Amino acid sequence: MLQKLLDDIRDATGNAVRLTSLAAAAGFFLFIALCFLCAAAFVAVLERYGLLYACLAGGGVFFAASLIATICYAVSKNRRPLPKPPEEKSAFQTAIADPMVLAMGLQVLRTVGAKRLIPILAVAGVAIGLMAQRHRGNETSQDK
Repeated sequence: MLQKLLDDIRDATGNAVRLTSLAAAAGFFLFIALCFLCAAAFVAVLERYGLLYACLAGGGVFFAASLIATICYAVSKNRRPLPKPPEEKSAFQTAIADPMVLAMGLQVLRTVGAKRLIPILAVAGVAIGLMAQRHRGNETSQDK
């Protein structure tokens, strides 16, 4: 069983490393292609307009690209996530936190006795668990 788990981890890691190396190679080749395209554009502008305008055109293109990247970074940095609404407490949590309910529970415990109350609480716990499970099942069926 442990050997199968280790084999699964090794296979998953091997696949992740292969995919990562393929992505790195694709990124590297894309960079090389971009460099050749920039060189070709530089040579075309150089032959048509001269050295000064070729350098200015290349610098202008990369300046515009860096400006667009900076603006995108600033916009994404300033974007605030929407605040989550506070989670509402269930009626059970609210009732348990109420000191009057706790005092009443202690009074019932003293009156009835712990030996009689433990089986009653066990049955009540099972019933509440079944009701919660049924309620959770209804929510998942409505979500589909």
